Amino acid sequence: MKPYEIYAIRYATVARRAHENFIGGDPHETSATMDYFVWLVRNDEHQFVVDTGFGPEAARRRKRDFLRPPTEGLAMLGVDAAQVKDVILTHMHYDHVGNFDKFPNARFHLQDQEMSFATGRYMCCGPFSHAYEVDEVVGMVRRVYAGRVEFHDGDAEIAPGLSLHHIGGHTMGLQAVRVWTSLGWMVLASDASHYYANMLEGRPFPIVIDVAKMVDGWKKLHKLASAPQYVIPGHDPLVMQRYKAPDPSMQGIIVRLDAEPAL
Repeated sequence: MKPYEIYAIRYATVARRAHENFIGGDPHETSATMDYFVWLVRNDEHQFVVDTGFGPEAARRRKRDFLRPPTEGLAMLGVDAAQVKDVILTHMHYDHVGNFDKFPNARFHLQDQEMSFATGRYMCCGPFSHAYEVDEVVGMVRRVYAGRVEFHDGDAEIAPGLSLHHIGGHTMGLQAVRVWTSLGWMVLASDASHYYANMLEGRPFPIVIDVAKMVDGWKKLHKLASAPQYVIPGHDPLVMQRYKAPDPSMQGIIVRLDAEPAL
């Protein structure tokens, strides 16, 4: 089983307050910013892009600070989005499934429950549907009919040393990605834990369909990883501080995750 390299590519950011990041957070307390990432997982046999981010139009509409197209960050690592064969979608919120059309030759790995959630009864409820974009959901349905979506029902190994793990909580079909590296097992938590503080301090994120499953998900994430510090949250700006850029030209844009963090 060959170890993988893992990269986090930062493409957008936004200022946040505590009540936007934690249930029960003080609305007057300024909290950390939220960074937006896509991830690249690769070795000399396999390559996976994890999530596809959003573009400038969504950034303007949702008042996010757009830094660069995620595909530009991938290109800095020598990856042409048009040639990518496998994309893992942790879930179908706008910041994880936008730009899917930039990957015309990819198959998309998705949980059954996520597609059911994104096209089912709960989308009649604003708090659940707000983070989805209907055109992106419809676009993914079209790819289902084109045979380009590979559905998973729970946990699944999709390549040696790389597996998907259903978490739920944040959305019905949220999945995390477990990766074998030179350090052992690492886990890309995505939105199972937006920030380190969500899972380490027991403070749930407020966009959630099932708080209990979110809490149980934190335990599952840590069981899957070889050590607690190898669980990587989905939006924490501390990721850019704790890990190093693979090259000085990528400073502030890309960090390599299969390394010991600076705690």
